[in-house]
Amino acid sequence: MNIDFILVNFNYWICVILFLIGLFTTIAKENLIKKIMGVNILATSVLLFLVSLGDIEGGAAPIIVPGVEVDIYVNPLPATLVLTGIVVSVALTGFALALIIRIYEEYGTLDAEKLIKG
Repeated sequence: MNIDFILVNFNYWICVILFLIGLFTTIAKENLIKKIMGVNILATSVLLFLVSLGDIEGGAAPIIVPGVEVDIYVNPLPATLVLTGIVVSVALTGFALALIIRIYEEYGTLDAEKLIKG
């Protein structure tokens, strides 16, 4: 494999690694808080991937400045989507942690297997 291919697409490799870590944590761990953290890592990898898609080599910020000629601009839409995704992810995490607190108060455990068995 060509080393330039790996170096140019380094951020995509990081996205894949983070996605796999988050997926593994979500599936393999029994603690509900660890599962939520796994979902957060997974969501972060998707957001990083979206930001990576919007980048163009040699592209400038999409701000028009008088007297400056730029041929290629970076797409601002992925960054906008990522900001929205961050807000949704934080809200979802807060809600999930509030539910986990109520589950712990009611059942006295955060182990998913014990909760399923009753």
